[in-house]
Amino acid sequence: MDKIGIIGGSGLDDPNLLKNFEEIEVTTEYGAPSSPLTCGSIEGVEVVLLARHGRRHQYSPTQVNNRANLKALQDAGVSAILATTACGSLREDVDRGDLVVLDQFIDLTRFRKNSFFDSFEEGMQHPAMAHPFDAGLRQRLYRAAQDLDLRSHPGGCVITIEGPRFSTVAESRMYRIWGADLVNMSTAPEAALANELKIPYACVAMSTDYDSWKEEEVVVSWEDILEVFNNNAHNIKNLLVHTIKGIGLSGGL
Repeated sequence: MDKIGIIGGSGLDDPNLLKNFEEIEVTTEYGAPSSPLTCGSIEGVEVVLLARHGRRHQYSPTQVNNRANLKALQDAGVSAILATTACGSLREDVDRGDLVVLDQFIDLTRFRKNSFFDSFEEGMQHPAMAHPFDAGLRQRLYRAAQDLDLRSHPGGCVITIEGPRFSTVAESRMYRIWGADLVNMSTAPEAALANELKIPYACVAMSTDYDSWKEEEVVVSWEDILEVFNNNAHNIKNLLVHTIKGIGLSGGL
């Protein structure tokens, strides 16, 4: 029986998504995860929910202990991970509130533990990362978005910056030239670490703003992002439920 892990970004870590849930305090050899694990079910499928930034959003992007988060989910026995994230759009056609099922990332973080392989004492490790998001999970997410008639895109490249500051205009324009479609502060190294643990991983991003490249727009603020996010968060929650329901109805991954 599959057990699905959910890594909830800001505002998308609602334990009420789960039936008969209970919270479990855990720790790992990499320290404690960002939040207790919330264990329950969605449409008969076992689910483990983790709040990426903590229940009070007390951890900045740099402070998130990604290795502990991923290891805690692995120790809990999850067979796949669905993650959520808020992003700035780098493309005209990715509007506020649109959902993007990510297929690539560019890692511009600088201060995070980005691998479980700190040493080569037990052998060299150079993990393959050409396609970091699981194709089967991505298809399920996009099909579910279509079923729900949500504005969605089947693929997109996100560039993860260190934060917590937003981009300059020059940086935002550079990311567009590099081929990125979205910018956030959370997907890397999370996606890479899931791959190292061989846990199928997919992520759905919500576009909340146009970063800073679109200078005719008002300069983005956290308050503006929250407004768009809160107006559309129910779409991602419905998407997760519909996707997990589909996994249950099909008999598993």
